[in-house]
Amino acid sequence: MVFLSTFALFPLLGLAMGFLSPAILSQPLYMGFLYLCALPATVQSAIAFTSVAGGNVAAAVCSASASSILGIFLSPVLVGALMQTQEGSTDTLHAIGKIIMQLMVPFVIGHLSRPLIGKWVDRHKKLISLTDRSSILLVVYVAFSEAVVEGIWHQVNGFSLLMVLVCSLVLLAIVLVVNTLAARLLGFNTADEITIVFCGSKKSLANGVPMANVLFPASAVGMMVLPLMIFHQIQLMVCAVLAQRYARKTAEEKRQLESAS
Repeated sequence: MVFLSTFALFPLLGLAMGFLSPAILSQPLYMGFLYLCALPATVQSAIAFTSVAGGNVAAAVCSASASSILGIFLSPVLVGALMQTQEGSTDTLHAIGKIIMQLMVPFVIGHLSRPLIGKWVDRHKKLISLTDRSSILLVVYVAFSEAVVEGIWHQVNGFSLLMVLVCSLVLLAIVLVVNTLAARLLGFNTADEITIVFCGSKKSLANGVPMANVLFPASAVGMMVLPLMIFHQIQLMVCAVLAQRYARKTAEEKRQLESAS
């Protein structure tokens, strides 16, 4: 369910947004939404929201991690299929190789190094967390700085930003509703529903920006990641509220079970 939402539902919705271009969304911004829809899910925030809401954390860890890893291979393919990047001139295999070097290799090295550095990492969690967030911030800062240098604010006005915001809200709302209804129709319990809703509605900024740097020319990266940056902030705010609502619901169900027993 999570994989279908991430790598099928989102791309289909991205294609369905085609009627908005160029009247509502400029062609570069629409391409940015297509790129957003091809990306894998987040890991940290999806697991965190699932935990707060009382969902199936084990399933969230597995699905979010697998989505992130599979996205290294699937996202470039989806980008090529959805966008026909550079009129088909993008070497998908070469792009996957560069993405593996930037994202997969450090991931593997980190896990293999855990027997050597695991205790030190556990003692310095605050430092590691700060480094993790700072590295993501720097990646986004560099990408957006390049976009400013390339004149992004001459291409994007206030109306365009508003439309990106509205489209991001509508896109997230549709995915949340579809995932919720599908989970209930297929008979998943509340804990699994929570996992499907949160893990299936996220898009990774941490993976998206490095991938954009590989897949697109520097002059286009800013426009490609602008919808992603706005969507990322919206998903965090909306899902924070939703997680609290689910937490109250799961707590109420638990009280009812205890009283019934």
